[in-house]
Amino acid sequence: MPEGVSGHSDVLIVGGGHAGANAALSLRQQGFSGTVTIVGREHEPPYERPPLSKEYLAGDKAFERLHLRPREVWGEKDIDLRLGRTVVEVDAAAKTVTLDDGARVGFGTLIWAAGGDARRLVCEGAELAGVHTVRHRADVDGLMAAIEAGARRVVIVGGGYIGLEAAAVLTKLGLSVTLLEALPRVLARVAGEELSSFYEAEHRSRGVDLRTGAVVDRIEGRDTVTGVRLSDGSVLECDIVVVGIGIVPSVGPLLEAGAAGGVGVDVDGECRTSLPDVYAIGDCAAHANSFADGAVIRLESVQNANDMAVVAAKSICGKPEEYTATPWFWSNQYDLKLQTIGLSTGFDTTVVRGDPAQRSFSVIYLRNGRVIALDCVNAVKDFVQGRKLIEKASAVAPALLADTSSALKDLAAGLVAP
Repeated sequence: MPEGVSGHSDVLIVGGGHAGANAALSLRQQGFSGTVTIVGREHEPPYERPPLSKEYLAGDKAFERLHLRPREVWGEKDIDLRLGRTVVEVDAAAKTVTLDDGARVGFGTLIWAAGGDARRLVCEGAELAGVHTVRHRADVDGLMAAIEAGARRVVIVGGGYIGLEAAAVLTKLGLSVTLLEALPRVLARVAGEELSSFYEAEHRSRGVDLRTGAVVDRIEGRDTVTGVRLSDGSVLECDIVVVGIGIVPSVGPLLEAGAAGGVGVDVDGECRTSLPDVYAIGDCAAHANSFADGAVIRLESVQNANDMAVVAAKSICGKPEEYTATPWFWSNQYDLKLQTIGLSTGFDTTVVRGDPAQRSFSVIYLRNGRVIALDCVNAVKDFVQGRKLIEKASAVAPALLADTSSALKDLAAGLVAP
């Protein structure tokens, strides 16, 4: 062992989220018998993150129920967990990483699955007590503690899924909720106007003071938050602020080691970086995606994390295959279950299937006459059957897509005459 190196793992996985955990489990499922170590920054063994802004924040699910596997499974599968540690440096030539406690660990193969950190506001007052994010258990525990201590007025900054999900839960808990979105509509980066308008109306009908085109100037307060000042000079008094404006990929040490990338780490079809024996998977991995018309993108989803983990594990085990998984996502708000299949990036046409007034419908996205994505609200059948339309890039007349008497599976199979 090289001087100064305190340990070695045949496969060292950086990140204990969905991607890292599933990579370790997949290695064992593929028959890998070497040593496997997960270095995770949190002190908890791998757990589900999506419920943090939903069932866990609402108090409907205990944290123990979020564990991806029972604690004893990791030992049974001979997967070493080094928790509460962060990788601060990667030496690709020496094949070592340095942890925040100074320890150096050698590796045969490195899988970078570090995910990202919640993006924070950069305005004055952003570091005040009472400003919260929703990314890790500790974040949500802090938010829950503030509520238990008597916080009743909350301003949520960001009209993406995290912000909307938090608004739904906090409204259910009886808080006075104001949601601010700087763009002209919520979900503007990921969905069409039909879906945005529907969710805006739903939240307002539940009492959320939802404001679009609202830009934060600064956070008011001395030691703790007392309000949010907007760019128009108005001040929203509040006890807590929840910031949901995306993530910043945790890729610094890997890029500093020479890996190609920018906002993320570039990977090929087998999730390999430009560094030898180094893979990257999950939220931080930038890859050419056929469902985005070949554009290099990052996907922040459990589906992407899990599927990339399998691809990397198979490559390491000498069973290479390309990452071609169909993207899917979900969001739960109130009694609404949104399921998305495909990527709507670059759509030029939308079709509404069903009746939004009945709170069960789908928005179908097309590009150049071909189906590329569906957003399905309380419409599980559309979500399941729409997959084939996307995977086949089916060209279907909008009128047929809108006709609920025609099953999507039949349209995908070409069984319905135009």
